[in-house]
Amino acid sequence: MNFSQSFRLAIKSLMTSKMRALLTMLGIIIGVAAVIIITSLGNGMEVMMNEQFEKLGANLIQVQIMDYGTSSRSVSPDDMKELVEKYPQYLSGFTPYVSVQGVVRQGGDEFERTSVYGVGQSFLNERGETMSGGQSVTKGRFLTYVDVEYAQSVCVIGSYLEKTAFQGNALDQTITIKGVPFKVVGVLKESAGSEEGSADDQIYIPYTNALRLNGTSNASLYLFTSATKDLASIGKGLIETRLYQIFQDDPYFVMTSAEMMDAMNTMLNTLMIVLVAIAAISLLVGGIGIMNIMLVSVTERTREIGIRKSLGAKGKDIRGQFIIEAGTTSAIGGILGIGLGVALAGVVGKLIASLMSGAEGYSAVPTVGSVAIAFGVSVAIGILFGYLPANKAAKLNPIDALRYD
Repeated sequence: MNFSQSFRLAIKSLMTSKMRALLTMLGIIIGVAAVIIITSLGNGMEVMMNEQFEKLGANLIQVQIMDYGTSSRSVSPDDMKELVEKYPQYLSGFTPYVSVQGVVRQGGDEFERTSVYGVGQSFLNERGETMSGGQSVTKGRFLTYVDVEYAQSVCVIGSYLEKTAFQGNALDQTITIKGVPFKVVGVLKESAGSEEGSADDQIYIPYTNALRLNGTSNASLYLFTSATKDLASIGKGLIETRLYQIFQDDPYFVMTSAEMMDAMNTMLNTLMIVLVAIAAISLLVGGIGIMNIMLVSVTERTREIGIRKSLGAKGKDIRGQFIIEAGTTSAIGGILGIGLGVALAGVVGKLIASLMSGAEGYSAVPTVGSVAIAFGVSVAIGILFGYLPANKAAKLNPIDALRYD
């Protein structure tokens, strides 16, 4: 009996008991669908994170100073500025990045989810884009050296605020932060759909003003840019050397954008491996289900096996028939699981894009490789778990099989 005949017999066997066949495939369907969904979401998240880091720029260096209130040492913005002035061939710019917690008001309206950050004029890089998010100024101007040096009460706002608070005409208008009025001198280009709480719902003020609003003189977060992306590691080394001279063993960390991206990808890949391993348990359960049903099938078809052997069928023919049936069952389950997984991944991806701030372009699309691997594993599990029942059928004595009632 050739493969084509065995395959037709396998399909006929499945069609004679559709409900049992579907229940047998259920574990495979769920397992394959879960693997497709997880890998699709993970791939979409990785693409989105890489796009976000590309916006930050490959030459960005982030410096975080950990202040637990136990150290008398501190680093000022002037200390960081000296590094850029001393090593211009390696470091091209820097800015403190100061988060301000306070109420934002315009007229009688209050904006609770608006983020306020204090930055320097170098926060807008040589490409005319902000260091975090890659936004450009579409109206007015960005903060200048004079604004920062003399703590001018001016600000640059996102497109959401301009549309919501100023009805599209924000320049030279006033907005209040923690009770202090700031004049709007610039508006950033829309980058996140002008949604509340998104990257378009932000305000940038001079970091000198932000430090005053926070009642402190030093920042805990600094952003540097290296002269080129290839010099980022050298720039990082210079910053670490200077911080060690100041803090010795006190906690701080310096990380380039490439290192941040690698760390995030590593975390995401580890999480995906764990989730895929959990989903694979369903495939294992599906394989056990196939083995169980095939053992029942061998018992039910004992007389059929005896008749075929008495007519000259060899053990390998019987074994091959049942292995093909098991493989066909798992293959059909794999195809159904792939279809279900692709459909659900698309739905979940759209849900994430609609709910997550800054994820408007998120798309959960399975790769050809993940689909091929999921299908291959499902077929392999069917064949592997179908071998024991197939081997049992092949070893049946034809005389005993014909006597079986």
